Amino acid sequence: MFKNTITDVFFDLDHTLWDFEKNSALTYQKIFKENKIKLVLSDFLKVYVPNNIAFWKLYREDKITSEELRYQRLKTTFDQLGYHISDADIHVLSNQYIQYLSIYNHLFPNAIEVLDYLKSKYSLHIITNGFKEVQQRKLIASKIFSYFDQVINSETAGVKKPNPIIFKKALELARTIPEQSIMIGDSIEADIIGAKAVGFHVLHFNAHNEARHEYCDMITNLNEIKNYL
Repeated sequence: MFKNTITDVFFDLDHTLWDFEKNSALTYQKIFKENKIKLVLSDFLKVYVPNNIAFWKLYREDKITSEELRYQRLKTTFDQLGYHISDADIHVLSNQYIQYLSIYNHLFPNAIEVLDYLKSKYSLHIITNGFKEVQQRKLIASKIFSYFDQVINSETAGVKKPNPIIFKKALELARTIPEQSIMIGDSIEADIIGAKAVGFHVLHFNAHNEARHEYCDMITNLNEIKNYL
């Protein structure tokens, strides 16, 4: 579908290549045990996951800082669960979460196979709203860093997806143009609408069982990328 025009493939990282929910759950399992948090992990995650998504949206919209994101997603979840915990302990958990998150490096099925397939044909890049240091550790520890020519993150770009500036910065660094580029990501708002507004081709990796939409084609397994590229 895109094979004749694409030279550069841009990926989101979390929820697209890197299995964020699985790795995040393993991280909380570790730090809850270390800090003797007496909550059933599945009960915590049921409340935390949607809270985390909501606070990331606020962060993406510049309505909260990264520090507020890291604190409030935990504070709000513990409050909703009626679990008493001090602010000091929340900060400990928050810092340990960032420290340990990248030691778990489960990728989505077929991620390596697809990257191997694409690498011989296209220039590959990452555009992520994640924090620079954390995302760098994830890429290196999961052994996929070497696949990518450029890794663009919101901290160094100064704006977050879907702001067009981060996509234009990515194109500039990759020395390409939107008509020859495709963005593959899980977020309709940040990845699909954001990149499409700048002129990218787009492909939605549906990691969240979202309903069909009119923005672009949707895939549920990374292997399906081979049908397009």
